[in-house]
Amino acid sequence: MKNPIYCIGLMSGTSLDGLDICYVRFDSDTSFEILQTEGINYSSAMKNQLKEAYQLSAMQLCELDVQFGYYLGEQVKLFVDKFHIEHLDFVASHGQTIFHQPDKKFTLQIGNGAAISSKCQQRVICDFRTQDVILGGQGAPLVPIGDELLFNEYDACLNLGGFSNISMNRNGKRIAFDICPINIILNHYANQLGLDYDKDGQIASTGKINQSLVEELNQLAFYHQSYPKSLGFEWVEKEFLTIVEKYDLCIEDKLFSCVEHMVHQLNNTFKEYDINRVLITGGGVRNQFLINLLKAKSNTELIIPNDNLIDFKEALIFAYLGYRRYLGKVNCLASVTGAIKDHSSGIVYEPIELLRILQ
Repeated sequence: MKNPIYCIGLMSGTSLDGLDICYVRFDSDTSFEILQTEGINYSSAMKNQLKEAYQLSAMQLCELDVQFGYYLGEQVKLFVDKFHIEHLDFVASHGQTIFHQPDKKFTLQIGNGAAISSKCQQRVICDFRTQDVILGGQGAPLVPIGDELLFNEYDACLNLGGFSNISMNRNGKRIAFDICPINIILNHYANQLGLDYDKDGQIASTGKINQSLVEELNQLAFYHQSYPKSLGFEWVEKEFLTIVEKYDLCIEDKLFSCVEHMVHQLNNTFKEYDINRVLITGGGVRNQFLINLLKAKSNTELIIPNDNLIDFKEALIFAYLGYRRYLGKVNCLASVTGAIKDHSSGIVYEPIELLRILQ
């Protein structure tokens, strides 16, 4: 490729900790440089709105889709102005997942692409998951194409976000799957104490393990399924939290028991796939209690990179998904999602010249 491509990746995860913005230059399929990043915390009102969105009526959800799109577009515009960005080929947006039920052939990420484009006046690529689900795939995880081409020096790449997911190369093919919930659970119980999250895992560390709870969680059917497989909030609410709430425990004990369960599932995966060296990113890396427990119970070398990659790797790779869609290249791997074929996914919205139209 002769000319570099400049783009912005937007990531809003299931843990609802905020919006990650990553401005990156791609020089080729395997070469990139992160140029600027910014993390934006959601207001309490927006966080609650997104958290409760799955309960809205169809009309209310349509309205939120557009309003959240306008919000994303406005944040892009502010980011571009703040860092005096002159070269920008497109914005790639993950959106906010509200529903994810690939077995029923649907997934929904809100943050309307046309609304984003109209606010920031840039080309926008979004809705990366729907096509894969229609093609029989899980629509997730989508990050492994970036792991394969940008971070292939590791045995595996592990992301600790709302959910943990892992990707690795096996027999010449990339495979990936969700392992277990992480921040979506830890934040849920921290919220009950009036906190956004359990900083460094300090609250969990003061609790006690309830072994019966850990063992019951470990028996959940999802953990015994083979890949491809993925998790959504509906599963957390119906399957996971239902079990935890059966136990009359204080928040500290619930947190410690959940962390113990998470470490067990992560370590099981390392052992099953003979992973010796893993790159770990995502907000869960900041939970020192979780990481220390994982280090103590695992023989796998845990590689924790610089802050930009810890916090913005997913935003970077959604920019990469947009980059490959922009060039008409495959960005969804059938070996990962279970779709009937590899494909290039994402809907492209060209900027609308609003002023000219209105005149």
